Amino acid sequence: MTIREVAVAAYQEGLPALAASAVGGLLAGVVLGGMRAEFRAVPGLLVLVPALLATRGNVYGSLGARLATGLHQGLVTPQVRDADDRLYRAVAAAISNGLLASVFAAAAAFVALTALGDSPAPLGTLVAIALLAGLLSGIVLSVTVVVVVFAGYRRGYNPDTLVGPIVTTAGDVFGVAFLLLAVRIVLTIVGVG
Repeated sequence: MTIREVAVAAYQEGLPALAASAVGGLLAGVVLGGMRAEFRAVPGLLVLVPALLATRGNVYGSLGARLATGLHQGLVTPQVRDADDRLYRAVAAAISNGLLASVFAAAAAFVALTALGDSPAPLGTLVAIALLAGLLSGIVLSVTVVVVVFAGYRRGYNPDTLVGPIVTTAGDVFGVAFLLLAVRIVLTIVGVG
């Protein structure tokens, strides 16, 4: 292949994922912009948002990279039914890491805001919101990563090219949507909503 052919193939493979990423980022921004009431109801939530979204991209991007590497090495087959135990362990590890990182982010935000003289929402409220949002988005992102990586691989795409843009976009969209849902659920349970 010539350099031009390689470049054209790379753009043909990567541009749709990047376009989806741009549209998804805008959707996440629209949802985030509509959360003004939630940010007022839960002081400190705005500080938590970047940490939670970064966590989703990092944890589930790593899951996608592991699956892509496993596919390239022949250690993982691109199927969910009768899948190797490695797939289930990798998904469980990703969800566990996502939940642990969510709790850590909530606690760190609470400590940092308190140390700066702010009065954030109670630690239990921030942790509950982060955990619920982490669990819901973790389940959906795990399914998304497995489907995108396996479907792309079966269609002849390099899953490494797809993982980055798709996971970060899905992480932003689902992360913000489930954060909004988690805030509303927790505030209803606590009796604020």
